[in-house]
Amino acid sequence: MGIIGWIVLGLIVGAIAKLIMPGKDPGGIIITMLLGVVGAFLGGYIGKWIFGTGLNEFWSIRTWLLAIVGSLIVLGIYRVIVGRKAKGGTKEA
Repeated sequence: MGIIGWIVLGLIVGAIAKLIMPGKDPGGIIITMLLGVVGAFLGGYIGKWIFGTGLNEFWSIRTWLLAIVGSLIVLGIYRVIVGRKAKGGTKEA
């Protein structure tokens, strides 16, 4: 799968991850979709590590599931990091 396919897949699964994990995200849907691109790469590496194969074909159900799982992981990590900064970053005098 080419780099354009990875980007398109990542944008779509980023939106799907947002639907699966609803809530307020700093940065909105654009950041969530960009995190989906990162998640698609992560899902490919996870698939390669666990199953011996990554994201090969755009229309493969395995490709989509791995990309969604990767996007959910990245979105969850992002929420923990940004949520922690938002709570701890404001100090009152």
